[in-house]
Amino acid sequence: MKFAIVYSDYYGDVGAGLLAGACGFLASMGCPVAQEAIFKAPGAFEIPLIAKRVGHDFDYAGVITLGCVIQGETPHFDYICKAVASGLMAVTLEIGKPIGFGVLTVLDEAQAHARSLPGVNNKGFEAAKACYESACVGQKLQGF
Repeated sequence: MKFAIVYSDYYGDVGAGLLAGACGFLASMGCPVAQEAIFKAPGAFEIPLIAKRVGHDFDYAGVITLGCVIQGETPHFDYICKAVASGLMAVTLEIGKPIGFGVLTVLDEAQAHARSLPGVNNKGFEAAKACYESACVGQKLQGF
């Protein structure tokens, strides 16, 4: 199976850590991600549109989405988080392929960094695992 990754590096180290976690999981499953299957979004808000285009225009088993939104002093955080989550749910239902949701919605940078460190608690790793497992179920259902 081939997977695509759409990620935002708005928070550089966090985005890089999530990307490394996702790529690490997929490589461990024998599905290494080619460089041309990695698409960079300028921010979290843009991830759903790019994921939709990637899911429609290319033959991937699923799309892993990665990014980070850190709460600030205004309600902007709430609007962005809801838009990204709702947008990605709509995309997965429209394209009929799994979307791995690895967009962090955290209260501060410390939480973001903790969730993007190497290891099995890396949320990029978890999003890739969920997407991979959902794609496996999809393949099984096609066989019935």
